[in-house]
Amino acid sequence: MSATLPVLGAALSVKSIPAHTDWLLERQRDLEIQDFFRADLLDSDWRSTAKEIKSMLSGHTGRLGIHGPFWGFKIDSHDPMIRRAVTKRLLQGLEVAEFLGATQMVIHSPYTTWDYNNIDMLPDNREALTERVRATLADVIASAEQANCEIVIENIEDKDPQDRVALAKALGSSKMRVSLDTGHANYAHYSTGAPPVDYYVDAAGDMLTHVHLQDTDGYADRHWAPGEGNIRWVAVFRALARLTSNPRLILELRNHDHVKAGAAYLAALGLAE
Repeated sequence: MSATLPVLGAALSVKSIPAHTDWLLERQRDLEIQDFFRADLLDSDWRSTAKEIKSMLSGHTGRLGIHGPFWGFKIDSHDPMIRRAVTKRLLQGLEVAEFLGATQMVIHSPYTTWDYNNIDMLPDNREALTERVRATLADVIASAEQANCEIVIENIEDKDPQDRVALAKALGSSKMRVSLDTGHANYAHYSTGAPPVDYYVDAAGDMLTHVHLQDTDGYADRHWAPGEGNIRWVAVFRALARLTSNPRLILELRNHDHVKAGAAYLAALGLAE
């Protein structure tokens, strides 16, 4: 990160973008669009929604991304038929990203709390998981490279912050990087004994190019505005300041009406703008 304070962005939808347009444009903030993970939209006239969003963003020059599909599947399925379906969904997401001019797509980590305790119980299990992910993502990565769209792997249940970093590196593409969801990491810390959130930042280093900023109580995936939970934000932003990868800092809140309040809280702490 630069010596100046980082500029916050947000995860918004076609319904919530209009209320935040001025806020986005005033600093050309990064934006993640969160409509196109839905299977029903991907299988219908998604272009109409995408065109509507493009018209709303006239004049926006901040970095644009989307949350890719994730409902109902994992990227490391043992079943080749399921893997083909997952590949299809992620390719649909990339098609949307290219149409919008988005340069980043978020996907979900395959690692679970069960994996943390069990993945190394059998020889080559860890390598086999990587190869299943490689089989799922081979065509997706090739398309992402062509479209100049980075794919970032977001922690979900990940207890070991190194796992998805090693996975992204093993996939061998400059377009494979990692995301950090602060609320997911805080849940893992309090509920499963994972390290604190700032450890996830340090573990990723400059492989970290995207962050979902949300607060929790460590019990559930709250998606509260910063300041409403118990995340140590000073420690998180101190760790972020050590990076040179300039990750997108995306407020991902359940209630989009709270985005500006969450941003104001971090600004009042002198952590971001």
